Amino acid sequence: MQVRHMRYFAFIAATILVLSSHVNSAKADVDFSHDILPILTDHCMHCHGVDEEGRQGGLRLDLRDAALMGGDSGLSALSPEEPADSTLLARIHASDTSERMPPPETKNPLSAEQLAKLDEWIEAGAPYSQHWAFESPQKVPLPSAGVDPHSKNPIDAFVLAKLQAAGMSVSPPAEPEILARRLYLDVIGLPPSPQQLAEFSKTNLGDTLDALLNSERYGEKWGRHWLDIARYSDTNGYEKDVRREQWIYRDWVIDAFNRDMPYNQFIVEQVAGDLLPDSTQQQRIATGFLRNSMINEEGAIVPEQFRMVEMFDRMDCIGKGVMGLSLQCAQCHSHKFDPITHDEYYGIFNYLNNTYEAQSWVYTDDQLNKIAEIQQGVEDVENRIRAAHPDWSNKMAAWESQLKASDISWTPLKPTELGSVSGLSHPAPQPDHSLLMLGHGSGEIYLKASPSLEGVTGMQIEILTHGDLPFGGPGRSSVGGWALAEFEVHVRLPGTTDWQKLAMTAATADFSEPETLQGEAKKSHGPVQNAIDGDHATLWKADRGIGLRNQPSVAVFQFEQPLAYPEGTELKIALHMTDMIGCCRISTTTAPAPTALPVDYGAILAMHVPVAERAANDLSYLFTGWRKSDAMINAEGAAAWDAEIRELWQQTPQALTSVLNLAERLPTQTRSTHLLERGAWDQPSHIVLPQTPAALHPLEPSTEPPRLAFARWLVDPRSPLAARVAVNRVWQAIFGKGLVETPEDFGTRAPIPEYQEMLDWLAVDFMEHGWSQKHLIRTILTSSTYQQASSASPEQLELDPRNRLLGRGPRFRADAEVVRDIALTTSGLISFKQGGPGVIPPVPQNVLEYNYVYPSYWTAAEGSDRYRRTVYGFRKRSMPDPVMSSFDGPNGDLSCARRARSNTPLAALASLNETIFVESARALALRILREAGPTEKDRIEYGFLLCTARKPSEQESTALLSLIRSQRQKMAEGWLNMREIATGNPATLPTLPEHATPQDAAVWTIASRVLLSLDETISKN
Repeated sequence: MQVRHMRYFAFIAATILVLSSHVNSAKADVDFSHDILPILTDHCMHCHGVDEEGRQGGLRLDLRDAALMGGDSGLSALSPEEPADSTLLARIHASDTSERMPPPETKNPLSAEQLAKLDEWIEAGAPYSQHWAFESPQKVPLPSAGVDPHSKNPIDAFVLAKLQAAGMSVSPPAEPEILARRLYLDVIGLPPSPQQLAEFSKTNLGDTLDALLNSERYGEKWGRHWLDIARYSDTNGYEKDVRREQWIYRDWVIDAFNRDMPYNQFIVEQVAGDLLPDSTQQQRIATGFLRNSMINEEGAIVPEQFRMVEMFDRMDCIGKGVMGLSLQCAQCHSHKFDPITHDEYYGIFNYLNNTYEAQSWVYTDDQLNKIAEIQQGVEDVENRIRAAHPDWSNKMAAWESQLKASDISWTPLKPTELGSVSGLSHPAPQPDHSLLMLGHGSGEIYLKASPSLEGVTGMQIEILTHGDLPFGGPGRSSVGGWALAEFEVHVRLPGTTDWQKLAMTAATADFSEPETLQGEAKKSHGPVQNAIDGDHATLWKADRGIGLRNQPSVAVFQFEQPLAYPEGTELKIALHMTDMIGCCRISTTTAPAPTALPVDYGAILAMHVPVAERAANDLSYLFTGWRKSDAMINAEGAAAWDAEIRELWQQTPQALTSVLNLAERLPTQTRSTHLLERGAWDQPSHIVLPQTPAALHPLEPSTEPPRLAFARWLVDPRSPLAARVAVNRVWQAIFGKGLVETPEDFGTRAPIPEYQEMLDWLAVDFMEHGWSQKHLIRTILTSSTYQQASSASPEQLELDPRNRLLGRGPRFRADAEVVRDIALTTSGLISFKQGGPGVIPPVPQNVLEYNYVYPSYWTAAEGSDRYRRTVYGFRKRSMPDPVMSSFDGPNGDLSCARRARSNTPLAALASLNETIFVESARALALRILREAGPTEKDRIEYGFLLCTARKPSEQESTALLSLIRSQRQKMAEGWLNMREIATGNPATLPTLPEHATPQDAAVWTIASRVLLSLDETISKN
């Protein structure tokens, strides 16, 4: 220990010598956020940051007070008044490698420049400041030096000033036709036609831009970027990867962009639209945003484990897409680099944790009007009933009292063991003693219990609705229905191994469907007696029909004689089902001759709700029960009223589709949120209350539901992140990379943006203009910066090879969907039909066969649907379209804030050989032959114009002409099959022009494949 202290003081002495060389160069204006924090983040924070559990030596460097206090050694890391006493400097300059920080074994040494910066900072007093991205953006005065006084665009002011300071100049404007194509691709994701190119040269750019922003194609282009964030897909993922109906959410996103929904409203509706006052169907659809997670339907899973996986995915999605923070880093421990503690992560988690995994019907506007008309009709009939019985409330109260007196006492079973034969149903006990089926299977479930069986006369099964079931259940079928084949009861006496089946003689229910005979054997479906007849082919069903089917039911089964079994006797209940019951509760009674009360079970449940807590649904059940009761059934007009109401409900329309969405859990079903040790689902620690990170703006107390308050907090005008992240995402889509190059992470590890002040200016301007994304896009696209030519001079390539200073226009390969849409548009095949279910693309047969579960629904679209815009393509997670994958399209497993942009032979092969490109080449050939002049030169020029928006150079014309001539020669010699090349599928192609020959079509199909594969065709220049 003594030797160690002597070595330490030697380091201090050496440090004094080092510091002496920097005293005269100390600068008071060193910027902590820009100059020092990146150094500490990269080299120190992993061991000396927010994460207390992983902190070394008790030293924390992200807070000034903690650094001054020092770590376990008691020595201050920073001594601003006496820099030579700063142990931080002693350790980073230590000559002894065993004392030097960062440790040499990390292979992350500080550079001489970084060491000098740290010296200067401490000599200047070691001032701290908040990371720039955690402070609310502000508009700074626009730079004026070197700026064109006639330019009113703020982007140009920032860029010109920066370029001037770097000794660089702007590039000249892009050629009109190149700029036109750039604008079209950026605003609507489609190239302009030759006619639109001609009009562009005659029209004011602002007018063209306004027309494009108001086009329905705009939302299809810009909504796609958000769908990457939302990890949108048409399948569930994992091994089965079964189909889901979620396309209505995709259509909601596109519509929101077309309407230029304010971005803050856009976020609020997606996170908590269901909680808005008088929420609309569209606002509930919006919450599909957080339901786009993958869903695991394997048999051997633990449902709660994968619910947690979905929750972590939702946190990741909000972190990447809205906050621009790597929230997932705090799932297992406090963030190593950013001020997000482990508890704060689960505080945010809490806001999202109290939701149902809901699925809801979606109706068209006409259908919603019809439903409202039906509901009004039912209300009118009920009002007539009330008018005919002025004392109806007293009569209903008397009926309810009589009903309560008739109700018998039931004791719910408390399972000692639960299971399912298929392993897919996953029954789980709930606090109210019900069983919720968390899986997706059917067949048999069983429960074992050890209740008192002395004097038990019967059993009851309540089939209950629940928010986690499709449409509230109570079943798990595609419409929330169920079918019970057999209710079996077995006992096992103490000390024995055999189970004895008990006979039941009478079955009653609140409702059974009218009997129908099904199958060749004419098996009974409907009556409740089928549930105890010993025949698994007969069914008890209680579907009340469309509009009324998603409500609870009950059945009571009597034993032949009261049971008399000793204490310790085990009871086993087996439920055999064809369509799975989603939630049920099983109980016993000792009441003599128990039967189900003759009223819809919803009324029985409502009867037990305290009067002050009854909701509209409870009151509706009670009123319906009373009007259909024995006391009313013989009243004058009662039969006619009941028939009128039944007829009204039968008019309920079939829904357009369904959507996975969020719904807030009932007060009786709320969840507690626990911090999970190491992020493990089965390692809960203490309860965590809702909270947001202390380093960000506060969430003010609110009377709104917590999730809605959190949604508003995300896009609060004081938020340092929301507007910046949104602006950066738009910039990234237009320029190929964001002003912040890591759009999913604005934290301390992110590279400092070259144009931070411009980003902040645009973020504030974005909010000041109503969070309008169209305004933001217009601001960017009307700048001279955007309109520059994209070609780079040798000087620019040397001084700014990555175009960080924006001295030239954007140029990069288009996204996967745009590459496909360019081919379809250029060829004339594209269909502009909007919305609807995902269109299934053609894929090779071996791709289909590779699936774990063969997608039997996979039949490639034909006709015009085959050529819909790619945003409407069917997205299967485990089997991405090879065209999309080859051009770096994500598969929807995770939220994607930025795409990779690779350059591989697979992309070239896809553009030459994949079905959609081959068909586009054939159609493009016919279009050229139909619309171009009669000579090969005319056709070459027109083909280039369609694909690149310009005429070819002499060299390009010569090369293409040579290709055409060589192909004609090969056909003449029999080397190529002309018919196979030229015709393809005649049902999907225009007809051959009268003046053209099949040979013309064949050679131009080959030439068109080349044109569609040009770098310039698939790039935005």
